[in-house]
Amino acid sequence: METRTLALDGPEPDIADLSARVRALCRDGPGELVCDARAVTEPTLATVDALARAALTARRHGTPFRVLADGRLRALLTLAGLTGLTGLTGPAGLGEPLRESEQREPPGRVQEGVQADDPAV
Repeated sequence: METRTLALDGPEPDIADLSARVRALCRDGPGELVCDARAVTEPTLATVDALARAALTARRHGTPFRVLADGRLRALLTLAGLTGLTGLTGPAGLGEPLRESEQREPPGRVQEGVQADDPAV
């Protein structure tokens, strides 16, 4: 499985440019795309937004996506609840892969006792 790396170095990346780079890297169908964001020292919510959009772009192309993040960016991604979306990994490179959504049982039907002569509500 081929892994390609995408570097993210600015705190406020250009979302359109980042999405275009992700699309270009996914075009050849790599086994995995890793976004190295460890150089981002002052992340903002715009950084989190850009990473979430990059992850969704990769997912649309069927490519697993992970983020290498440290410190504040890791905390922001965790706070935003995006660890599962991005497959967030730490400095050791160990991460959780993208997960498929859970299959749930259909909700149980409510059975109510109805009298034949009750008017409709």
